Amino acid sequence: MIPLNKLERIPPGQRRRKIALLLASMERVLAGDSPVEGFAPEYLIAVAALAARDPKAEPAAFTAEDLDLLGRPAGDGRGLDREGLRRLANHARHSLLSATGLLPAEWDLILPRAGAVVGVERPFFPGVEVFAEDIRSPFNVGSIFRTAEAFGAERVYVSPGCAPPDHPRSIRSAMGCVGFLPWERRTLDDLPADAEVFALETGGTPIDEFDFPERGIVILGSEELGISPEGLARATRGRVTVPMRGLKASINVGVAFGILMHAWTSYLDCSDSNPR
Repeated sequence: MIPLNKLERIPPGQRRRKIALLLASMERVLAGDSPVEGFAPEYLIAVAALAARDPKAEPAAFTAEDLDLLGRPAGDGRGLDREGLRRLANHARHSLLSATGLLPAEWDLILPRAGAVVGVERPFFPGVEVFAEDIRSPFNVGSIFRTAEAFGAERVYVSPGCAPPDHPRSIRSAMGCVGFLPWERRTLDDLPADAEVFALETGGTPIDEFDFPERGIVILGSEELGISPEGLARATRGRVTVPMRGLKASINVGVAFGILMHAWTSYLDCSDSNPR
């Protein structure tokens, strides 16, 4: 850890970067689920106080709880809890990112680690599968995995043109789900021949009227081009659409997939033929 008196002496721009890195490292510790050993809450509070005193820091980033921690005398550890310290570190770090005039990028976000629970069987709906066709953004691929796992999909297939599920940004946005949700790279032609396949695409049956299969594969299309003509031809079960009212009438593929999975699995929850 960098001594506080050294942090106070370095030039402002360099100090902001150093403090942001320090706070990020402490936030990662607090975001985990392992015991916090050798961690000094007083040091975190002192570093956060340096951030709060920066003339370019955003005061609105700090909550009343943060200000209570920052206003305590050194060594006063009464009522300190892990979540409160983590929030203080997060708010102080983002106040410095705001000071640079830049919005935080995806890699500036510190997310709790989410690994598979050892010894616990993952529940899923047998036969509920997803085919991601040419999803180019690793963030979107990870989001699809996270949603698929959360709603109980059995497996994800990714086309050869998809961003890799094991890309660092995919793994990050999937919150660990890539590691324990089965997935394979396949072409449309390699999908199970007897599978009931349907497409999530515009111009189809409204989602509240669609006849979902008990077991099947939903195709998700690329962010720019949607589902390919070959994919639409393969979707013999039909095409399902999320109705929209706005001027843009368009949402992110991961958001649309979440809406679809809620509808599909709600139908399955009401069915006795496909229990989890």
